[in-house]
Amino acid sequence: MAQKTSKVLQQSGVIPYRIIQGKVEILLITTRKRQGWVIPKGGLCKGMSPHESAAKEAWEEAGVLGRVTTEKLGNYKYRKRGNIYRVNLFLLPVEEVLEDWPEATARERKWLEVNQAAELVKENSLKRIIQTSLIMNQ
Repeated sequence: MAQKTSKVLQQSGVIPYRIIQGKVEILLITTRKRQGWVIPKGGLCKGMSPHESAAKEAWEEAGVLGRVTTEKLGNYKYRKRGNIYRVNLFLLPVEEVLEDWPEATARERKWLEVNQAAELVKENSLKRIIQTSLIMNQ
């Protein structure tokens, strides 16, 4: 029996961060079913660049605004419902945290120190990107 080859679906996401009293904090959000902690990410929006699409996801899923970097930090892959996704990541220095946003009732959000955030996310490659990218960009 031939093995079905999975198409890799492209997504973009952000690592939202802020600096409080000289320490970097990262914003994580829960999945919709609140089964784990993730970064805001989603499919590429038609007519938008990957970093613009990532900024839209940050607003929809986490309720944060800022100027997303145009330079890609790296990427990681994950599986969900039999599909493989590749997420291109960008940094988002958060300028505004909204009290109300599109997915406010579906998700929780939490500001964490870099190492705490890295511990909570599931994918090892995302853990490494979180730990290294924010140290270099301080």
